Amino acid sequence: MLNWDELKHIHVVRKLQAILGQWFSAEIFFFDERGEPKNLEGPEKYLESKNSLLPLFLSKSRGRDFFTRAGAELTEKMISAGRPSMIAQGPFGVERVVCARMSHEQDFYGTVIAFCFAEREWTPEDILKFKAVFESLGLDGSKAGEALSQIRPHSEADRKYMVELVELVAQEIVTFHLEISRREERIHELSSELGTRYSYDSMIGKSKPMQDVYHMLDKIKSSESTVLVQGENGTGKELIARAIHFNSPRKDAQFVTVNCSAFNENLLDSELFGHVKGSFTGAIKDKKGLFETADRGTLFLDEIGDMSLTMQVKLLRVLQEGTFTPVGSTELRRADVRVVAATNRNLVEMVEQGAFREDLYYRINVINLVVPPLRERKEDIPILVDHFLARACKEKAVKIKALAKRTMEKIYDYNWPGNIRELENEMERVIVLSGDEERIPAEVLSQRIRDFGESSKVQGVRVSGKLKDALEELEKTMIREGLRRTGWNKSRLAKELGISRAGLIMKVEKYGLDKRKLARVGSDAA
Repeated sequence: MLNWDELKHIHVVRKLQAILGQWFSAEIFFFDERGEPKNLEGPEKYLESKNSLLPLFLSKSRGRDFFTRAGAELTEKMISAGRPSMIAQGPFGVERVVCARMSHEQDFYGTVIAFCFAEREWTPEDILKFKAVFESLGLDGSKAGEALSQIRPHSEADRKYMVELVELVAQEIVTFHLEISRREERIHELSSELGTRYSYDSMIGKSKPMQDVYHMLDKIKSSESTVLVQGENGTGKELIARAIHFNSPRKDAQFVTVNCSAFNENLLDSELFGHVKGSFTGAIKDKKGLFETADRGTLFLDEIGDMSLTMQVKLLRVLQEGTFTPVGSTELRRADVRVVAATNRNLVEMVEQGAFREDLYYRINVINLVVPPLRERKEDIPILVDHFLARACKEKAVKIKALAKRTMEKIYDYNWPGNIRELENEMERVIVLSGDEERIPAEVLSQRIRDFGESSKVQGVRVSGKLKDALEELEKTMIREGLRRTGWNKSRLAKELGISRAGLIMKVEKYGLDKRKLARVGSDAA
């Protein structure tokens, strides 16, 4: 079953409706598989319609009932017709409508009806017939003729374009429905899977990338080797480091962390290796460094890519020899420390540029762990959302809340540049802003999440120029967004669009939508 309340959120459908209104003075109506109207709104909605006929009969209950029965009859015809679309006689017997079926395989969801257009110039007999039907319904027929005359006839080529657009509306609705259904099925599968690890210490996720991380952690938990954890900000690199320590033979000793980007060179030297009294202004007593503090334990060096070359030399020495010298001292000290380093920078590029020592890179990169960004493990989003919501609700002593379906879709579609940390903060935010509501609506999400993806879509409807150019712009937009949505899976997108894969490839070439070209354009723009 289609979720009809969600149709207004389909951006492409809204724009197609606008184009049909601007170019053909047509209004789009949806009827479900039983012939029930799903978007027939109040009379005031149609006062400013591009179609001059609608205000005359939809403002009266008899006219609305008449139109509803006509829509049900047209839906019955579409069920038996068995073809994607048809041009049919309209409810009043003189105008024409375009009908397109919403279906997938053997499932019929309903009909899209575009009301209405003329195939030829109106004759006096057409106007009299139209007025007669109007008056038979008890409606005012005095303005009927004038309103009908404003519905201009379309050429055969225009009618063909109109049919294609109405078919696109039906296809986009079905595609949207299938995509949401697939997501719900996937979420259900993830929630019901048995034998798959849900978490590893404080890390949460069932996705394939996270299973790979868990598998690697299992392999190295008895090792003493240095580990380099790489990943974007907010992906949970410190959680990885903690998991390594607390699952290792060193778990009973200290786990010590330091962010290398938080200190300048001199302060970091003192922080890591300590100092003796009087070694610099303010050094009023001896201080142990973190290497000494973490003896027999684990030292987590976060953002190691921000460490200066001088400090890199000192770090390399302690990693190779296990010895270091506190600031202001000549005495060598020893420490038995396992180092786990982390960075969000490309150390290979830094080595090539001379910004990071090659010998240190190989010394810390004995075991390499890459933490996947959230956009590459979106299957984990529902699990993470539930976890963060439950924890935040418990902390704030409020009743457990859940996300509304539309809210989850917005969260799922967003690319989360701040990764897990950004998601966690957003969940805390929406709990506060949702007040007493148990189902958190999409309106309380941060604007960047609500508006994500909209800027790359059609922002307006062309009402001048050639119709062919306007349709090509729309076609290009739909293909571009479809490629991104399907991860550049041309076979899947071609099926969604109802064209052959070869035809899609030709259009991709025509509009310059090759993935590599788009990537180059994006990097140039950056």
